[in-house]
Amino acid sequence: MTLAFRPATRADVPAILELLAEDWIGATRTELDGDAMFDALQGTELIVGEMDGKIIATYQISINHLISLSAPCRAILEGVRVASHLRGQKIGEQLVADAEERAKRAGATVMNLTSNSTRVAAHRFYIRLGYKQSHAGFRKALTS
Repeated sequence: MTLAFRPATRADVPAILELLAEDWIGATRTELDGDAMFDALQGTELIVGEMDGKIIATYQISINHLISLSAPCRAILEGVRVASHLRGQKIGEQLVADAEERAKRAGATVMNLTSNSTRVAAHRFYIRLGYKQSHAGFRKALTS
């Protein structure tokens, strides 16, 4: 079995939505309009992992040039998912390595990611890959 990563296309959206819904937190969120989601992601890269013609993993990466004296470039990794029946087979490691390589090619010197505080297994995974818990996150809903 060969695993390949490539930019997602609009035709990949149903498979990506299946991966998101497979997640216990993602399953509690409201139904997503796949076309609207895909259109809104322009300016970021939505990547899929494909094995034997089937999409089995996905992530989103954004490259941000920050305003500061040195104008650093940072990458943000989001929406990391691997099909549940394939977890524990090092696919997640390959997925993160692919994201890191794309970030480096874009000039990023740091990769940031957030993970829901209840995802303890995911935290162990990222720490094992060399990520450090460095910031406290804040959020505010902007609904009226």
